[in-house]
Amino acid sequence: MAFALVLAGCASGTESAVTIVDDSGATNELRGTALAQPVDKPALNLVDTAGAPLDLRSRTAGKVTLLFFGYTNCPDVCPTTMADIAAALDTVPASVRSRIATVFVTTDPERDTGEVLSRWLNQFDPSFIGVRGTLAQIRAQADALGIPLEDPVRQPNGIFTVTHGTQVMAFTTDDRARVVYLAGTQVADYAHDLPILVNTGKTT
Repeated sequence: MAFALVLAGCASGTESAVTIVDDSGATNELRGTALAQPVDKPALNLVDTAGAPLDLRSRTAGKVTLLFFGYTNCPDVCPTTMADIAAALDTVPASVRSRIATVFVTTDPERDTGEVLSRWLNQFDPSFIGVRGTLAQIRAQADALGIPLEDPVRQPNGIFTVTHGTQVMAFTTDDRARVVYLAGTQVADYAHDLPILVNTGKTT
C-alpha cells in the first residue's frame, strides 16, 4: 500500500522547525516540520461518531488541535500515529493533556461507521474525536488543507486501501497551524512539543 508521506507544497522541508515565542519572551524550537505558510483551522462541518454536527473550531476552542486524516483498516501509519500521540499524552502533565484535542477524520467513511470509528479510537484514547461525512465532503476538506486523498481501492483479497496524506496538523490556540508532524515522528518529539504548543499562539 502506498502512502503520501509529505504535505506537498506546504512543508518547507523535513529538517525545518518552528521557533515559538511564549508569553514570557522565552524562545523554544519545535521538532515538527514547519509549514511554508500558516493554515487556518477549518470548521470541517462534518459529523462526529454519534452523527451529531461537528464544527471543529467550536468543538476544540481554546485547545491545541492535532488533526489527522486516515482510516481504521490502515495497516500501519494510522494506528501507529494514533498510538504515538496517545503515548505522548500519557507523558505530559495533566494540565497540558487537558488542553489538547486529537481529531481523526476517516478517509473511508463507507466502512468506518460511527460505531467502528468510535471503537477503534477508544483503544488508543477515549478522548480522541472521530469525524465522518461523505467521501466527497471529506475530500473537499482534505483538499482545502493540502492533504492528498484518493478513493478507496478494493484489493484482490477484498481489503480496501486508501492512499492519503499521513501528516498530523497541529493547530495552536489561535486556530492556526504552523507545523506538521510527518509519519515516523517519535513519541518523544510529540511529548517535547505539546507543552510548548499549549502555551503559545505566537510564532516568529
